Amino acid sequence: MLVELTVKDLALIKHAKVEFGEGLNILTGETGAGKSVIIGSIALALGAKAKSDIIRSGADSAYIELVFSVKDEKTIEKLRALEVEPDEEGTLIISRRIGASRSTSKINDETVTLARLREVTSGLIDIHGQHEHESLLDANKHIEILDEYIKEDISGLKQEIRDAWNAYHRDLKRLESFDMDPERLLRECDFLRFEIEEIEEAAVKPGEEEELAQRYRNYSHRKDIAEYVSEAYEALENTGVSTALSKLEEASGFDRELIPLKDQLYDAESIISDSLRSLSSYADNMEFDEEEFAAIEERLDLVRNIGAKYGDTAEKLENFLREKRERLSELTDYEENKKRYEREKDESFARLTELSEELSKRRKAGARRLTEKISLHLKDLGFNSVIADMAFERKDKPDAKGFDKAVFTVALNPGEAVRPLNEVASGGELSRVMLAIKTVLADTDDIPTLIFDEIDTGISGRTAQKVSEKLVLIAAKRQVICITHLPQIAAMADIHFAIKKTETEGRNVTSIDRLSEEESLEELSRLLGGARITEAVRQNAGEMKKLAKEAKDRVY
Repeated sequence: MLVELTVKDLALIKHAKVEFGEGLNILTGETGAGKSVIIGSIALALGAKAKSDIIRSGADSAYIELVFSVKDEKTIEKLRALEVEPDEEGTLIISRRIGASRSTSKINDETVTLARLREVTSGLIDIHGQHEHESLLDANKHIEILDEYIKEDISGLKQEIRDAWNAYHRDLKRLESFDMDPERLLRECDFLRFEIEEIEEAAVKPGEEEELAQRYRNYSHRKDIAEYVSEAYEALENTGVSTALSKLEEASGFDRELIPLKDQLYDAESIISDSLRSLSSYADNMEFDEEEFAAIEERLDLVRNIGAKYGDTAEKLENFLREKRERLSELTDYEENKKRYEREKDESFARLTELSEELSKRRKAGARRLTEKISLHLKDLGFNSVIADMAFERKDKPDAKGFDKAVFTVALNPGEAVRPLNEVASGGELSRVMLAIKTVLADTDDIPTLIFDEIDTGISGRTAQKVSEKLVLIAAKRQVICITHLPQIAAMADIHFAIKKTETEGRNVTSIDRLSEEESLEELSRLLGGARITEAVRQNAGEMKKLAKEAKDRVY
């Protein structure tokens, strides 16, 4: 569950820290106080699109941090499958910093992309706001809701269908590769033989390119060394030290001061003579075979050319060669193999159809159970004569998801004909339909935290009371965070927060505070009485809190 939210420099929030708890967490506040910013900040931390104008005026960046406590084994297994590991205490930290030009997201201090962030957090929180209940207008979402409800019954079957679809698709592609006239068949066979012969004649061995490249480098260096040694020998040989020494010997007979210089030149001549002998010996012992060097260079060029055309490792070449031999063998018996592949394609399609029929059967049975439960909850939510069902249609042919198209159909009022949900429901009605669906799915889905925003759109009175009871039912099984302006819902709070907007240093600032029992009662009185809170209003709020506790005791 979500245990902590920290928001800094976002919209009207300078700094806010909220510690959520188990059960039903209620957030209330006056219009314009910034309730939507709180839920919006969570959505941003989960990877929602961010605009730079949400950064608080005067700040360089906005920062949101979510701290989760993950104890459920199923959730931990899902995270591990995504290579994410909570710490020893089950803590997982999600953070996002939004700057003027870019944003940075982290999971446990590891920087991640937004796509990665959404993938990981999709199993931690489900935010239900106006956008989510309006998703019911998309008929494609309806089959997803049904499949989520019956997932225990169909998950294995859906995987079999995906496998069957892949097999059929493979067989179809293979058969399409046999759709050719005799001339094209001849050309492809000739080209296959050419490729096979070229690879076989090259006979590239594992590691051969690396070995040849090393030998080529060694030979290249030998050639350079031989040239340098030869040039060094010539340079030493042409120093003229011997001539200088003979001249100094004659001169030293006339001037004895030249004797030390003569001795130095004598030593130099000795060193040069030794060096010349050493260089000559090195050159005599150094082997360089021009023919062998040329052969290495030629072979290396061939191996690299083959690698560039067919595969840069011996393993890839072998795989390529095997594929081409298999293809040539297939085309050699063209007519017989084409008939065989047609038969296999028909068999894989029959298998896909059979599995899709079974999936459709289970979906229709599940749809009856789902819509019966949805109808019951909708009646509690004020639709006394509701009729809910699912209408199924079949695609022209099955695909990786079967061949069902399904849409929720309803008659929300007496005397109405049953029609697709997206044709008959208003925004407020959609909100209640989604709540009914969420209540039913609370027994089946694994998402530990649900957030409800605008769940109370267009309702009041008895219907509001029923909505609050549905939220309690959901909160009994998972954490619920709900923004509301209705006292019937706020009274059910296990933890109550007030969102306020105040003026500080000439600027509006949004804050969020956890309320004590007495403060919660006062906030509930404000929701009931508005600007003028009388003692009668307070008594009414107290009675509402008492009835709410009795209702929760029956559930919890």
